[in-house]
Amino acid sequence: MHSLKTSYTKTNMSTLPVYRDPRKPIQARIKDLLKRMTLKEKVGQLVSPCPVNQVRPAGYKDEDVLAKAKEYIGMGIGQLGSAVRHASAENGPRLANAIQRYAREQTRLGIPILIQDECVHGCMSFGSTMFPMSIGLAATWNDALMEKIVHAIGKETQARGIKQCFSPTLNLGRDVRCGRTEETYGEDPCLLTRMGLAFIKTLQQHGVAATPKHFAANFVGDGGRDSHAVHFSERILREIYFPAFKAAVQEAGTLSIMIAHTAIDGIPCSNNSWLMGDILRKEWGFKGFIVPDNTDVQKNFAVHSQADSYEQSTKLCIEAGLDTDLSWPPPEPRLCYLDWLPKLVKQGKVNEKFVNESVARVLYVKFTLGLFENPYVDETIAPKLAQCPEHRQLALESALESMVLLKNDGMLPLPRKPMKIAIIGPSAKKPRMGGYTCDEPNAVSPYDGIKARAPKGSEILFAEGCHLMVPDRSGFAAAIKIARKADVVLMFMGNSSTKMIGQPETTEGERHDRCNLDLMGDQENLILEIAKANPNVVVILQNGSAITMKRWLGASRAVLEAWYAGSECGNAMARIIFGDYNPAGRLPVTFPATTGQCPLYYNPRPHGRVADYVDHRGPLEQFAFGHGLSYTKFDYSDLGITKSGQGKALKVKVACTVRNAGKMDGDEVVQLYLRDCYSLITRPILELKNFKRVHIKAGASEKVRFTLNYDDFTYLDKKLKPILEPGEFNIMVSASSADIRLQKKIKL
Repeated sequence: MHSLKTSYTKTNMSTLPVYRDPRKPIQARIKDLLKRMTLKEKVGQLVSPCPVNQVRPAGYKDEDVLAKAKEYIGMGIGQLGSAVRHASAENGPRLANAIQRYAREQTRLGIPILIQDECVHGCMSFGSTMFPMSIGLAATWNDALMEKIVHAIGKETQARGIKQCFSPTLNLGRDVRCGRTEETYGEDPCLLTRMGLAFIKTLQQHGVAATPKHFAANFVGDGGRDSHAVHFSERILREIYFPAFKAAVQEAGTLSIMIAHTAIDGIPCSNNSWLMGDILRKEWGFKGFIVPDNTDVQKNFAVHSQADSYEQSTKLCIEAGLDTDLSWPPPEPRLCYLDWLPKLVKQGKVNEKFVNESVARVLYVKFTLGLFENPYVDETIAPKLAQCPEHRQLALESALESMVLLKNDGMLPLPRKPMKIAIIGPSAKKPRMGGYTCDEPNAVSPYDGIKARAPKGSEILFAEGCHLMVPDRSGFAAAIKIARKADVVLMFMGNSSTKMIGQPETTEGERHDRCNLDLMGDQENLILEIAKANPNVVVILQNGSAITMKRWLGASRAVLEAWYAGSECGNAMARIIFGDYNPAGRLPVTFPATTGQCPLYYNPRPHGRVADYVDHRGPLEQFAFGHGLSYTKFDYSDLGITKSGQGKALKVKVACTVRNAGKMDGDEVVQLYLRDCYSLITRPILELKNFKRVHIKAGASEKVRFTLNYDDFTYLDKKLKPILEPGEFNIMVSASSADIRLQKKIKL
């Protein structure tokens, strides 16, 4: 095995070129290396192709990947996507080391490779541990748990030789029609920022560059369609869509950022100098490098029709500050930077300084990660980490914390006695995992989880009943038959998402937006028919966004939102259903009653007329942001608020007592909301400012404390500068955005 350490003696240290000398400052090393590089070598550092299809091809061989990687490296390319995705835990590190060894030993300057992939809810390399999809992680409302999860993801990712991940997603899910809502941490900037910071800080502790995406305001385009045009004001961008990215730069020190496919106010993000230059670099001080979303350099010509050629698009992007060209489609990518930048520079159409600046930023990340000193990984670690007992246990813990009990009339938890259990539905024997899932996650299906946990002596009956997507009632009769025999019916319904675009049974996810949020196919009809045969119906949903339930909600006695819950999904469902675990997940997005209400979120600004519809009076949502039931009851009391300090030293401390008034231990998610009662510029009717998930034993009480700072009370004035406008503020301690338990107004 190749030595994993590079040792420098006093003699050879003194003869090293500056860029090779780890004692020298990074900027000095970058400057030295840039002077030594040819234009071709510089441009090569700015492109990222894949040496293998993103979807595992038939007849896959590691040797083929290595051969293609060597070909790309020979062209001067310095980044490779998905290079170790399909290799096993045993072979992946060997492949990564072989790629790095070739770059180090067989190229003129020995510049290491950035091996890239995704880790949205787990390393995407073959056989990794999968955790709940992002929307499920957000439903935990637990950023401390997120840190534990990303420690596991970071260890598995780094052990495979991956040095950069295009994660996490910092877009807001404020229009649940978008198929990629599953990738988000919900609709609220506060929740998103807390979860995103936990992810980025933790991942980079493991020597993997985070790349939060997609800057900015993706997933909220016209019609709730991914990457469609966005028409937001600068105020809305700065107050709602920018905060998580700003925190990623200034608080987490993210090393990279991915730009969005979309165009804002008519300018594609990939050549928007205001976003990349003025906001990211000048205003926020971002030092890393900016990557496009896949094929964005091409899209300015081929999709947006902004440029009249790939050549012009290349010029627009590099001059606006887009550092790299990412092109991952099979079989051969179109690499605009590689094809056109050298020509543009030589013809005097692009100043080489733009190339140098971008290369310097890429090299900054490589030096920061220590790749010039040691690009290799210990080949013995990955096999020990992949789906190890510790990580599987964490996958179970995170799945349990993510699930949201939406409705329960006392049907759950099921009694711990033998019974006949009918398991019905197109998702009963399929653990739906969501997009960005590795091959062979070894996931536990709902059926297997229930069968393993059901009380001894129970009889398990099964019928699929219907398909997920295709209308077909031929299976209804068999399902109704077993429902009539059962004491309880567990119906596993929902959606399906996969990164493998166009695969069968894909109802949401990337390129799969929705104009109707009802359950697809005959799922709703099946629920209604089963409820006629047996009223003891529990619906368990596997999905990545909101589902409308108007037709069938009244026919179910309980509804459990399980999301795409990861490798341990079936076991987690069973523990909640049988009362081994008290559910405490909370919705990170609003569930509308009908699709026509979208976009619908908890924190709009005041309206000029009625808030509802002529055909839908009263509350708009089916289930509110922050909603989630428990098997116990929590009481709130003793609200106390104290103020101290002035100006930017302002502190407002909020405390209350939460008592578990039930008979079962459980978690409560205490949510702190704020409203600026009167303001010269209208403010949202409600704003989440803090939250805390606390575990309280039955009959016990917990003092919950929050601190609000100056920034929590400010908004942007007419010149878009932060201001704290004196006046009244309503502070609310809540169980959800629609369930305010305690409130008090203060004057500042």
